[in-house]
Amino acid sequence: MVNVGVIGYGYWGPNLVRNFMEVPGSTVAAVSDLREPRLAEVARRYPTIRTTRNADDLFNDASIDAIVIATPVFSHFDLAMKALQAGKHVLLEKPLTSTSDQAKQLIDEAARRKLVLMVDHTFVYTGAVRKIQELVSSGELGDIYYYDSVRVNLGLFQHDVSVIWDLAVHDLAIMDHLLDAKPCAVAATGISHLPGQPENVAYITLFFEARQIAHIHVNWLAPVKVRQTLIGGSQKMIVYDDLEPSEKIKVYDKGVNMTRRSEDVYEMLVSYRSGDMWAPRLDATEGLRAEAAHFLECIASGEAPLTDGHAGLRIVRLLEAAEKSLKARGQIVEL
Repeated sequence: MVNVGVIGYGYWGPNLVRNFMEVPGSTVAAVSDLREPRLAEVARRYPTIRTTRNADDLFNDASIDAIVIATPVFSHFDLAMKALQAGKHVLLEKPLTSTSDQAKQLIDEAARRKLVLMVDHTFVYTGAVRKIQELVSSGELGDIYYYDSVRVNLGLFQHDVSVIWDLAVHDLAIMDHLLDAKPCAVAATGISHLPGQPENVAYITLFFEARQIAHIHVNWLAPVKVRQTLIGGSQKMIVYDDLEPSEKIKVYDKGVNMTRRSEDVYEMLVSYRSGDMWAPRLDATEGLRAEAAHFLECIASGEAPLTDGHAGLRIVRLLEAAEKSLKARGQIVEL
């Protein structure tokens, strides 16, 4: 049985506590939060869980095997480093850290101590993304031409990070998991409509060495909630709508074929292919539950998680490049 300590019981913390209490092989021993009302909520729902306002109590507790951190990103590095130095396995809410240098330090510390360091890229563990990854890796889509996503809603506005670090991190993590090729350059534009606050609307374009491109649109100031991704391949295409209750993935046998009748560019013929659409059956297991189970498996086996520190580092580097480009009004940043 893996005893888990959770730091942070705000927006995401209750979901983490619930899953680690329910998944076989673990239990939550203690929860730390700076706010007494949040700790009172823990005590009301889970009388067996100890509560404290001091995170050091979790680091100093020899009975706790792993620490799960769900706090603002600026606090991730210090808390995770203390946990690793105390000999605890660590699962960090996304993004991994505020800087790539911090991420590298955590990776080195975890490797030196032979501990699991994992980042909470929850969507990677959902049935929908796992099915897309299966379709992409099988070659059924053919060559991947583009990845195009929209993730918009009204709120939740963050005061410490821009919409890129809050929302785009999800799509960057999904893209990183699905595509073998990695971006070579990033360009981003955005704006803040609230004085003194981080950007609430942003558009990110990612360039690749091959004939691939990715585009991500994120927005805290939209009148509707949209979670949609298009993945275009040379053979088939996917529409992934995370808000769909049943058919989250639709695979389209559609595309174009180019044929030449001569060397004259004007003699090139474009033929359109319009075949069937099908919606594959998906595993309905909650992504966070699958992620919690995977974390426990990696602790037991010593294997690297799907979303290990290196995956977290790749995303932080993309976020840094996007922020740099955004501040330079869309200037391309080479990776």
